[in-house]
Order: sequence, then structure tokens, then C-alpha cells
Amino acid sequence: MTDQRQPTPSPTPAALDAALTQAGATPLKPTAPARIGPYVPLGLLGSGGMGHVYLARPADNAPGLAAVKVIRPEYAEDPRFRRRFEREATVHGRVHTPRTPQLLGTGFDDSLLWTATQYLPGLDLAEAVRECGKLGRAGVWRLVGDMGQALSALAAADVVHRDLKPSNVILSLRGAHVIDFGIAQAADSSAITSTGSRVGTPAFMAPEYLREGRCDTASDVFSLAGSLIYAATGHAPFGDGTGVDVMHRVAFEEPKQDIMAELSAVDPALAALLAACLAKDPAGRPTPRQLTDAATAAGHGGAAVWHEPLSARLLARGQACEVLEAVAVQETAPAPLSSRTSRTSQETVQLRLPGERTAFPAPEDDGKRRKRRACLAVAAGLAVCAAAAGAFFVTGPSVDETAPAAASATATGSTADDAQGSSLPGSSSSPSRDKEQEKEEREKEREGAGKDTDAKASAAAAESAGPSASDSAAGETQATPSSGNGGGGAPTAAPTKTATTPATPPWTSDCTHYSGTEITDRGDKGPRVVQVQCMLSKRGYSVGGSGVDGEFGADTESAVRLFQSDKGLEVDGEVGPNTWAALRSST
Repeated sequence: MTDQRQPTPSPTPAALDAALTQAGATPLKPTAPARIGPYVPLGLLGSGGMGHVYLARPADNAPGLAAVKVIRPEYAEDPRFRRRFEREATVHGRVHTPRTPQLLGTGFDDSLLWTATQYLPGLDLAEAVRECGKLGRAGVWRLVGDMGQALSALAAADVVHRDLKPSNVILSLRGAHVIDFGIAQAADSSAITSTGSRVGTPAFMAPEYLREGRCDTASDVFSLAGSLIYAATGHAPFGDGTGVDVMHRVAFEEPKQDIMAELSAVDPALAALLAACLAKDPAGRPTPRQLTDAATAAGHGGAAVWHEPLSARLLARGQACEVLEAVAVQETAPAPLSSRTSRTSQETVQLRLPGERTAFPAPEDDGKRRKRRACLAVAAGLAVCAAAAGAFFVTGPSVDETAPAAASATATGSTADDAQGSSLPGSSSSPSRDKEQEKEEREKEREGAGKDTDAKASAAAAESAGPSASDSAAGETQATPSSGNGGGGAPTAAPTKTATTPATPPWTSDCTHYSGTEITDRGDKGPRVVQVQCMLSKRGYSVGGSGVDGEFGADTESAVRLFQSDKGLEVDGEVGPNTWAALRSST
């Protein structure tokens, strides 16, 4: 008998756009790669200290969605990082549990170092708490049980997460999951991280890791307890922030009494369990298996329903992913692009609705591909050298200003929860000179050698309005050295203003806290910092879990550096006239 079922109606382009947004992704930027290994990116899930995370589909139209992380060039170009990255990816493949996403593959293609995992349609814990409220007693106990299972599976495969925090915990309709394990360990071995530094997020680091650099499963239990307390109270147990004061409290002091009292009011037994997980002595902490057993004993061993509106959000996100999985990917130009190469009208990616036929051009042979890559590499190298040389002679930087840039950034999600070095309490980072002196000298150099450039930047800034406070997108938060020391690369010319002005973007219409161009950098507070954070947030850059709080800390500096890199500016982490102008531009 002939099957009389009608085919499922194809979603409209508008429905696809809505599904992409509902799935947690934002539109791709012009600088996004058109192809990452065997994957075609559909949207940006988040950006963090380690790189960008894309929502992607297999280019061969295989079923499923992937979260593809592209590692930042500062790390990807370091041989030590790549070797450790490959080893950690191999270890990831040995972890088999529904509490972690499945590893789909890794690669290093066309200068892109990437890793792809199964996409979990959910919200990271930081985003869930921020947008849907704190978890109730049943929700936190469910996290205890699920995360106990996750850490047990990691321990069985000899994996230590090292950067377990709210943005690296994903909540879905199927439970809780851990993401991004192993990446922090690869970063810790990179030549980019300085001696005497630690990779991770200070508010959720274990004390033995901060003091001695020692990290094991017990350290992950400590970090997990901090994330669970955040889920119940909205605060990290030792206070919020990323500075040395937070690291000192974690390493040597007890959790804040008011936060632990709030946890006790939720459930005394839960508070006692998590307090034991925060013991300074790793030997005194419960094991992951004991966490799972405690959840079962408390009557929460089964799958509890997440509270509203979180449950509805997760359901909607899952439905959006089903829509995206129902369409196929059509790539009109098969050649992969570097993350530094802009997309052109001939190099686009489209979604193909079911039923449409597509002819794929034959792939190039290896010889042609190698020749083309070589030509592109030489051309790009000459262009970069010419631009850098021109900018060098115009601005005349000091020797210190031409030093290589230290790795930094800001996720995801957590993505992103991604991770940089944190100066240890009591350790010296030995900066070449005092930060204030550097700032004064850079100001003098700009005044003496770049008056015309500053005047143009100020004029451009006066034409625009600045950003309003908004919740930052959840992403990977990193801790950078407390000294704030980080040299920029050779300065580049400021971006040229276009002749046509598009509709007023939100980073100019919604952010009106400050309209000047005074140099603003790490350690500053007030309206200038609010303006910077608001514009970055509106542009899609994460400024950390605290959002727009008016304090220029490590997360804000990382976001500034990432923005400067994307715009081709000098990557120095400070907001001077050129960066102000770029932030206020319409593009």
C-alpha cells in the first residue's frame, strides 16, 4: 500500500532566522569562517578567552547540530598548546557519559584549530540563573546528582576539568552536563601563559590550585560546590569578582557567612554537604560518587523538572534545534576561509530546505589547494607587513609597545564557558614598568605623534552616542594577570569611516553614559567603564558574569582585546581614542 503521509512543510526563511535565535545563536559576523573542517557555521553561540564557539551543521548534510569551538590564534599558533590540545581531545574521546557532550572531531585546517562536540540545546547555569532566577531546592539537588555522575565519569577517564564554573555547566531537558573539560589544561601548558600564573576563573578555583598549582578530582569537587552555591543563591561562595582579593579569600579564608546562611535557609543538609566540598584540605571533601549518593538519599536521584520559566525556555530551545536539523546546508563555495578572511558575495553559506536539489562542485586536488593557500598566505603576509610598517612610522611606538601581545579575551556557554593566567596571591608578575607610568607615556606619544589621528577619532566619537547597561551574554570568563601587564602588537591604522551610515545600531542608541575619549583601562570605575561595557555587550562581546557593573576588570579587558583584534586595532586592552571611535562606529 502506498504511503499517503504528507511531507512536512518546509520552514520559511523567517522561521529559520527565528529558530537560530531561539537556539541561542546570533548572526555570523563578516569575519566568521565560511567553513570549519567538515562543518558549516550557522550562527555564533559565544566568545570567550579561548576563542569563538559556533552552532554548525555538517557540510555533507549528516543529521545533527554541533558546537564548534575555534581556538584563538594566540593559542592555535603555539606548538605546545596544539600538542596538549590534541592529547586532551584524545582523552575526551574516552569519556562516555550522558553528562558530557560527545566529541565529534578536532582539526587544524587553514590556520583554524577547532574542536567539535555534540550541541546540547540548553542554557548554561550562569545564563539560567541570570534570566530565569535561582534554582530551588529540588533543582540544586538534581544538579548535585547529575554533576556527581559527570565528575565520576571524568575521574574514571583520568580527566581533571580545572575550570568548572557556572558557564561550563549546561542545563537541558535531559539534565545537567559538563562542557569544556581539558581545554584549560591545554592552555596551562602553553608558552603564552606566564610563569607563576594559573588558568581558570578565580572565584571558582580550588585553593590548592591557587597556592601550589596542584589540581585533581577533589579540586573539581571544590569548584563544583561553588557553582552549586551560585545556582542556589546567585553568588559565588567567596564573593563575586576576578581580582587578587577574591583569589586570596578562596585560598585562605572561609566562605562568606551571609551566602552560606542563605544556602542553609534553602536546605540545611544541602548546605552541610556543599560546605564539606569547600574544605581547604582536598582529603576532607566528598568524592563525586558520594555526591550522587547524597542526592539519592535526599530523594532526588531521579530526574526532577526544572522550575519555570527555565523549563519552558529549554523546551523552546529544543524545538528550535529540531527546526534547524530539518533543513540541509548548501555551501555555494566549498573553499574554507581563515578566521581572518572576510566573507564575500561569492563565498556564502545558505540553508537549503528539504526537497531542493543542490549540485556541489568537485573538490580541488591537493596540489591546487596547496598552491592557492601559499599564494594567499604570501599576499596576506605582505599586506599585514605593509600596514604594520606604515602604522609604525606614523605613530612611532616605544620598544615596550611593540612587544607581542599576551593572550587574553573573554562566552560561552560557555561557552564559553574560555582561559588565561591569573597571578597568584603573593606572587610577583614583574612588569617592566609601573602601569601608570606606561599610561602617561602612551598618552604623551599619542599627543606628540598622532594629533591628527586623535582629532579625527574625537570628531567621530562626537557624532555618536554611547551604550546602556545590559545583561552580558553568558560566555567563558577568564582570569588575567592582576598586574594588567600585556604588551600590544605593532599598532595598526584606525579603521576608515564609510560614506554611508546604516540605521543607528543599539550600541550607539542605547548607550549614553559617556561621550568623551579619555583613556580607560583595567582598574578604572564609573560611567566611562559602563559605556565601554555596554557597547561591547550590545556588539555581542561578553564582559563576564557580572555584566555591566562599571568596573574594568579582567573580563572587560579580555572583551576589549577581542574587539580590538576583530577591528584590526592595536591589541593593548585599553580604550583610547581609536578604540572609542571604533566602538561608536556604525559597523
